[in-house]
Amino acid sequence: MQMRLTALPILIFSFSSLILSACGEKATSAEEYYLAPVKLTDGTVIQVEQMRTQQEMMRGMMFRDEMKPGRGMLFSHGSPGKYPYWMYQVKVPLDIIWLDQSRRIVEISAQTPPCPVGPASKCPQFGGAADALFVVELAGGAAAKHGLKVGDTLVF
Repeated sequence: MQMRLTALPILIFSFSSLILSACGEKATSAEEYYLAPVKLTDGTVIQVEQMRTQQEMMRGMMFRDEMKPGRGMLFSHGSPGKYPYWMYQVKVPLDIIWLDQSRRIVEISAQTPPCPVGPASKCPQFGGAADALFVVELAGGAAAKHGLKVGDTLVF
């Protein structure tokens, strides 16, 4: 019986992979299964990973070597509030953009520097001065490149 239980996760994974591969375009990583488009004010569409669980939201860009071009992350908080972010264990600078429930930009932390080593308590917090419901993270410099500013509205 022990043999069957240990083989079950492999069987489920294999079956899930088969089903997903039959659904059209293949994703190259687990993150790509949760991509959604966000249209910036200049018309550029960025594919964002949707951070859905508390664990995903806490991990964010930690331990990743890059933010791929044309990519980002979208954090959806359960209710409007002040949500400061930090860059603990993040390896690259990011633009962090806070949006209200209307998806209007209420705050931007541009070129937010990484804090790759601990202790975590020594990493500064950024933003969180205005009430927000969503946070979008883009590669450092993307907000300026696309002309994003407080008051602009993103579409998603």
